[in-house]
Amino acid sequence: MVIGTFGEAYRHVRLLLSASEEQRASFAARELLSLASGHDAAVLMSMSYDPIPKGVLERYLRDAERVARGEPLAYVLGSWSFYGLDLTVTPDVLIPRDDTMVVTELVLSYASSAGSHPKILDLCTGSGCIGLAVAFDLPQAEVVLCDVSENALRIAKKNVADLSLLDRVICLQADVLQPPAAELGMFDMIVSNPPYITGEEMKELDRSVLDHEPHLALYGGEDGLVFYRAIIDNYSKVLKDGGYLAFEFGLGQDDAVCRLLAENGYDVMETKKDTGDIVRAVIARKKERTNAYGNG
Repeated sequence: MVIGTFGEAYRHVRLLLSASEEQRASFAARELLSLASGHDAAVLMSMSYDPIPKGVLERYLRDAERVARGEPLAYVLGSWSFYGLDLTVTPDVLIPRDDTMVVTELVLSYASSAGSHPKILDLCTGSGCIGLAVAFDLPQAEVVLCDVSENALRIAKKNVADLSLLDRVICLQADVLQPPAAELGMFDMIVSNPPYITGEEMKELDRSVLDHEPHLALYGGEDGLVFYRAIIDNYSKVLKDGGYLAFEFGLGQDDAVCRLLAENGYDVMETKKDTGDIVRAVIARKKERTNAYGNG
């Protein structure tokens, strides 16, 4: 097939991606053409009959083949949108998903109860998507993004800089399986979307996830709950009394995570479903400590 115009190239790639991307084929074809050409979608609509330069076509077809072979579109594009923010993503971090907007919304909805200038800790931050969305929406908040992976933190730091949030957001390396550093300080809210895929689920993951996304950010131990236990055990000490702890979790893990919170000094305030009607996130409040006379 001879491809001479932008429109012909787009239609060819849309067909090529119809198997791997299904209903997203049109979106993927537009985004890849925008990347290859340097023009946004609105401009490209007016260029349908224009000749497509050889170099642009070659890159467009090369990138489309990568996606058709199963490489996630976000990694090919090098960026992804989350909560209205354009974030850099690479195979060093998970691709931000719509499911994660649920825990982000919970944090935002309770932030007013956490003080006028809340200090918020985002653990297992990856690209920084949750903490950055919160910081962007709450100009009075200070946010700390933590991850064990140096490569993930490099991406998070780039996103902080690109969003001009360097004055209120910092990135620190931290392993949630270990106690936090003493100098970390105290927080009004902690949020995390930790690894939660079980051993059995790892065997059944879609190949595009298993072959391309970082296993370090996926595997949550045989029962999927290792990181929830660790965060509650290790990081409750840096959460102020009356502060909030919010988690995202996987399908069917809501009861177990809520039970862990209740057994460790938290009042579960709210759980929230994602767009697929799956309970996806929880926010809990750390109980106030009382003295021997029952006073706070």
